[in-house]
Amino acid sequence: MTLRCTLMAALAASLPAAAAPLDAQAVTADLAHFTDATCTALRPEVKAADLAGFKTDVLRAVAESMLAGTYDPAYRVADYAAYPSPTELGRTLKLGDGFSRYEGITGIVLDAGEHLVLVGPTAGHRLQLLIPDWMRKPAEGIEPTKDPNGWGLHRQAVDLREGANIVHIDKGGLVYVSYYDDQAEKAPRIRVHFPTGRVNGYFDGTKQSNEDWDRLLDHAVSPIMDARGQHIQVAYPVEWFNVHTRSRGVELIRNYDTLLGHHFTFMGLVKYDKVPRNHILARVNFNYYMFRDGDGVAYLGTKSVMGMVANPDTVIKGDPCWGFSHETGHALQMRPQVTWSGMTEVSCNFFSLYTLGKMGNESRIRHQKNYASARKNIIDARISYLQCADVFDRLVPFWQLQLYALKMGKPDFYADLMETMRNRPDAGRGKESFRNQFEFVKLACDGLKLDLTDFFDKWGFFWVGDYKIDDYGKFEFTVTQAMVDECRAAVAAKGYPKPADDVTQIEE
Repeated sequence: MTLRCTLMAALAASLPAAAAPLDAQAVTADLAHFTDATCTALRPEVKAADLAGFKTDVLRAVAESMLAGTYDPAYRVADYAAYPSPTELGRTLKLGDGFSRYEGITGIVLDAGEHLVLVGPTAGHRLQLLIPDWMRKPAEGIEPTKDPNGWGLHRQAVDLREGANIVHIDKGGLVYVSYYDDQAEKAPRIRVHFPTGRVNGYFDGTKQSNEDWDRLLDHAVSPIMDARGQHIQVAYPVEWFNVHTRSRGVELIRNYDTLLGHHFTFMGLVKYDKVPRNHILARVNFNYYMFRDGDGVAYLGTKSVMGMVANPDTVIKGDPCWGFSHETGHALQMRPQVTWSGMTEVSCNFFSLYTLGKMGNESRIRHQKNYASARKNIIDARISYLQCADVFDRLVPFWQLQLYALKMGKPDFYADLMETMRNRPDAGRGKESFRNQFEFVKLACDGLKLDLTDFFDKWGFFWVGDYKIDDYGKFEFTVTQAMVDECRAAVAAKGYPKPADDVTQIEE
């Protein structure tokens, strides 16, 4: 889609906030001049002479522009579709709360003050207007990592109802329509009209060109530009897009989508046609190099860091690729089936290893010689993998299963394993989450049709005793001999053969 020249003119002459305080009765009276409550078209009988009878400056300006044929609804008027709620995704995909909360990109900036937002029929569905403070920085003199306001994204949320909404914006910025539903496929599209505010626009990498991208950057009225693809949503500063992504917006979004596509393939969502419509958000922050929270993945807003993640060439290589895959891996790691106590910083890296390999990067655990160190620190030390301090050593046995599955001609090993997990109850949560490791053992043996108990025994999956695990919280639990015996017996009952190789020795 090519942006029209009229849109570029509108960018420079966008309607500001209401010139005079808005009165609900006056707004209601003016709505009668339009065909519906969203005011996207005038009634046929409305003429220029009727403008004097309007009671609000805002809707008079809209009507005057419509009569003149100059009103451009691009970005101002859109029909918003519901997205599956985090609750629904957690239920169907067994994930944590990791997808974007800002799916309803508007491309509109509402400055501080009073604004009119017009909402079409909602059929009882809940909508909110979100105004995130993308550019929030620590107060002067505060060390960024010790910011008392935290590292997270701050926002204002305003409930929207069907019809005319007079909203007060505390701190201006880009606005987003929040519309989530547990049955999104059945929810109606809802029209929302922003007659006030300024048009910033946003980039859709699946539809627009690099020429469109550059025009958006050139005419941006916000310090942030939104861009999205099939799987990714980014909100980075225009300043750094101009430095690192000029004329390459399509390539950046395509590369992010490719990385996430590999994630979804690994976990079976592609094979089993369960890839969600939802996007994963990557945003700027001004506190810490890189982290993941409930609002997505955040990167420090400096030239060097933005150069890693806003440059299409670097985001798919080395540390930038690992970092993105690691943090999004946190959003996609199954909970609790592969994220039991001690696994938070392990199962996220299943995605890192898989995706970096698919992008032509060297295996990190091979480069770091973790195969040898894991055998020394876990097998030779006769401890459980969970008791090893090095999370990369802990990762080795899980990746060896992937390598052995590939050797056996079963590239979908983890895809099938995770689909099986999605379709059955977990073995325990919270303090009981460790029980999922025994379910993992059984299902891994089922997946490869092998008795892998010797392999798991060497890596300490059957270590009996008391555990004290520090994994974003203190976890204490006891593995008993009865638990181990039950797991071994369940595998033995299948009659699977032992593997022909010592799987603990396999490497890339």
